[in-house]
Amino acid sequence: MEDATALSERIAQRELSCVELMAATLERIGRENPRLNAIVSLRDGEELLAEAAERDAELARGERHGWMHGLPHAVKDLEETAGLRTTFGSPIHAEYVPEADSELVRRIRSAGAIVIGKTNVPEFGYGSQTYNDVFGPTRNPYDPAKTAGGSSGGAAAALAAGLVPVADGNDYMGSLRNPAAFCNVYGFRPSLGRVGSPPPESAFEAPIGTAGPMARSPRDLAALLATLAGPHPDLPFSIEEDPAALGAPLQPPGPAGLRIGWLGDLGGHLPLEDGILELCESALSRLGAEVVPVQPGFDPAEAWDAAVTIRHYDATWLLELPQDRIKPELRWEAEGARAVTGPTLHAAQQTRTRVTAALHALLREHDALALPSAQVFPFDVETPWPREVAGRPMPTYHRWMEVVTYASLAGLPAAGVPAGFGPQGLPMGLQLIGRPRGDRALLELVEAYDRATGPETAAGYRIHVPCRGSTRSG
Repeated sequence: MEDATALSERIAQRELSCVELMAATLERIGRENPRLNAIVSLRDGEELLAEAAERDAELARGERHGWMHGLPHAVKDLEETAGLRTTFGSPIHAEYVPEADSELVRRIRSAGAIVIGKTNVPEFGYGSQTYNDVFGPTRNPYDPAKTAGGSSGGAAAALAAGLVPVADGNDYMGSLRNPAAFCNVYGFRPSLGRVGSPPPESAFEAPIGTAGPMARSPRDLAALLATLAGPHPDLPFSIEEDPAALGAPLQPPGPAGLRIGWLGDLGGHLPLEDGILELCESALSRLGAEVVPVQPGFDPAEAWDAAVTIRHYDATWLLELPQDRIKPELRWEAEGARAVTGPTLHAAQQTRTRVTAALHALLREHDALALPSAQVFPFDVETPWPREVAGRPMPTYHRWMEVVTYASLAGLPAAGVPAGFGPQGLPMGLQLIGRPRGDRALLELVEAYDRATGPETAAGYRIHVPCRGSTRSG
């Protein structure tokens, strides 16, 4: 039951070869991926084994690229990978093969990872349900009839099923937190600007989306975040801090003196399926900290309207695509983009500022804020999105994920942690929202939570790799 850090240590100590790990990974992918459809555009196995052999040869010469040396890695299919098909989950780009890596992929390769393929996404990453017309839907490892969430659904399912040691994703409206909840793993949305990558269009707009790590343990989260993070010279808002400190051994705080603000369902504003609130409250109570019910300090309805307006504005680029070749939800976003005016965008940004100020005020009095990671348990994989939650209609394809918008609007670090399982045996997650730029402190709180909750919420489906000479299969 090893996490990525343990595998990395075994490779560095020559207890496990990169070839052995790659062979075990490919065998598991061959066995599990057909029922999950988590990894797409998988590279040729012989090529991957040859690349792993090269990594072993480097180690024999005393050369090690970084902590990911020899670890198989599948990149989310929204990131460009040199020489490897990148579809963005869209038929428009079904055969696109980039000539260069994105900055995120460059950092992953520099740490020594071997890119084996991609992880599946909804079209252009829009929606918290992973399906598209190129590869089809990704299924939940705990119940293949259910969704794995999204947009990092392929990443979460691959991670939960032990197809990869760690996974990268990105999060605009919960895409690192929702699939982590649905697949019983950890997801971490970093502070805005923590993971610097070149802007797609304008470097002078404060974005909402950010890349981040997913993992089966807090220390793996920290290690991958340290790899992904770092400033970029083309980004005026990137955080100018050495990311190496993020990956140092975690020192979890003791529960004495810890104060967590419990946002819950925001005073009844958020509809949640039966059992979610109680499950998350129970999981949080095991941390042993003082948990204090708090009011958000802003109007949640105004916050949602602002999030939709800003999202429409950020989707303006969709108007450049042939509208008859994209899914209905994207056409809806494009039409919304046409309707955004200067005054409406200004009002939305003012609301965003108020939401940020209110959360900052709460975080001056609390070490973190907490609320569920999703408003529903994993639902049928053939359902594009829930049309109602707890009897309330969901008028848009993303309204059922309103619970994740607040940390996104404020640019705060937010961790999605396993909360346990509902009455049908399906996973759910809990959000822990940290202080401004308090990524390291939040990671240490996640480590404390992991130790306190134990097997009740432990991330499952880990990679099993035999020690050299063992007769046990992976």
